[in-house]
Amino acid sequence: MLEHDFKENLGYWVGMASRAFERALNEELAPHGITLRQCQVLGWLALEKELTLSQLADRLRIEPPTLVRILDRMERDGWVERHAEGRDRRKKLIRPTRRVQPVWEQMMACIRRVRARAIAGLDAVEVENTRRVLIAIQENLSVAIPTEELAT
Repeated sequence: MLEHDFKENLGYWVGMASRAFERALNEELAPHGITLRQCQVLGWLALEKELTLSQLADRLRIEPPTLVRILDRMERDGWVERHAEGRDRRKKLIRPTRRVQPVWEQMMACIRRVRARAIAGLDAVEVENTRRVLIAIQENLSVAIPTEELAT
């Protein structure tokens, strides 16, 4: 009953590695009073500069009401601010503030420590090969499957 060889399943190992990375990062961030979700919010804002609530929630793969609570705390602490978009005053753009810079530096130090732990014992070629394989997997899974293939 319910048999499957998980140890031979690439998806299992990718998922387990991701969970281990997140757990280690949470452990590094916690003493600084920073959550993983706050770190992810700031990471997306560093990458995109500003996003709407729905865009950010989509990237984080969480529901907008959940994100609102996170953003409320971050805004209260002066890490982000919400601005009305020029054309649609109802739509709010979320941006990092200058006050978040010291927090960002702490986050990045935590991330660098976790990255170093994650690749300990691997040589540069192994790390590069892993990066290339993970990019290929992401690209393969990002391609939409034609609807006729879904029916089979």
